[in-house]
Amino acid sequence: MDNDTHRDPVEGLGEFLRSRRGRLSPAAAGLPTAGRRRVPGLRRDEVAMLAGVSLSYYCRLEQGREVSPSPRVLEAMARVLQLGDEDKRELFRLAQPAARRTKAPVRVERVRPHLRQLIESWTRTPAFIIGHAQDLLATNALADALYRDFARHDNVLRMLFLDPAAKTFYRSPERARHRAVADLQQTAASTPEDPRILELVGELSVRSGEFRTLWARRHTRVPPYEIKRVHHSVVGDLELRREAFTIRSVPGQQLVILQAEPGSPSVDGLALLGSVSAPEMPHQQNPAHGT
Repeated sequence: MDNDTHRDPVEGLGEFLRSRRGRLSPAAAGLPTAGRRRVPGLRRDEVAMLAGVSLSYYCRLEQGREVSPSPRVLEAMARVLQLGDEDKRELFRLAQPAARRTKAPVRVERVRPHLRQLIESWTRTPAFIIGHAQDLLATNALADALYRDFARHDNVLRMLFLDPAAKTFYRSPERARHRAVADLQQTAASTPEDPRILELVGELSVRSGEFRTLWARRHTRVPPYEIKRVHHSVVGDLELRREAFTIRSVPGQQLVILQAEPGSPSVDGLALLGSVSAPEMPHQQNPAHGT
């Protein structure tokens, strides 16, 4: 009797993943190839990072201890392993019991009205609220003016890796990218099948070789405080303190503020930025002249 015909689907899935990652070279996956490697193909940690899941979760998949990978995770694996149509169908067949599950709902993130009102009341400090995948959920007028050189103000990582404006806006774009990736890795480790994170990692991995390389590395947690040095096309150089506060009433959301040191040139720069971006007041006719 042919044992392969009756093999357990979960064990078959692990064997399949091991064989396909063994066939894919680091260079083909967009990873650095310097130094000696013990395995000819991709390592487990590299596949996990590129797919946007934790290493422990991926190991459970290969070991047959994770019996419910979602369709979104399988799509991510197919993308990372660069599977053709036939191999992709085989991947889903081996995970058939899981593929029939109901898709995990996408988390809908909303900003509480009082928080939106709070940041909008700050006219001298750029402030915004980001979600668990670093989507910009709410911004005040000064933050909009600060990031006016970017085509879209939708997601921190998309702005950093996909918008050319990042290269001239950030004085240290590499540090900003490392920080953003480290933050996303921490979130992905705690929510291995989050649809929004899988979607974002998939898009950035396809469109940015630099993101693929950084995502495949392990990053330490970056402290919430730092000095942010940027160059604005209208007001020039700014040096701002960045602080991020966890919003306890809405898990996953953070309030980010950018402050200038009192008495510094950056205070004047923010004031100028606020004045040039303020909407023009409607012209009011002198009552003495009537209508």
